[in-house]
Amino acid sequence: MTSSTPVLEAIEALVSSRASDDRVLDETVRLLKENFAHYTWVGIYWVEGNDLVLKTYLGKPSPHTRIPIGKGICGAAVAEKRTVNVPDVNADPRYLACSIETRSEIVIPIQRDSKIFGEIDIDSDVTDAFQGSDQQFLEAVASLLASRF
Repeated sequence: MTSSTPVLEAIEALVSSRASDDRVLDETVRLLKENFAHYTWVGIYWVEGNDLVLKTYLGKPSPHTRIPIGKGICGAAVAEKRTVNVPDVNADPRYLACSIETRSEIVIPIQRDSKIFGEIDIDSDVTDAFQGSDQQFLEAVASLLASRF
């Protein structure tokens, strides 16, 4: 695993730059996908009304471009306003299958106070791929993104 510090610093610089919001989200996804081999699919969903809408991603195409809040692991993270780390998606009935290769998933809300703007969704082809260090790092990324919106 790449050290998360340089990636976090790059995202911090991006968030404080004059880049468009879409570019900030696209570049954040790219930085996460390219620097962590166990991050097989990386996407950002944005809250639009009662749905999560896929804004940007890298990885295999997903059939889930719009997810009702409360449905699936992505919807649960927003409804519960907390990170959801699923070590084995095949053992979680909430999982909305995107790829037969996916084994684990972590979803981190992008929120400031009680306002949720969106979420970072990461899948891995490895069971139990996301450790405490991943969660802390990704929550820091989400916090940086929330500070911009």
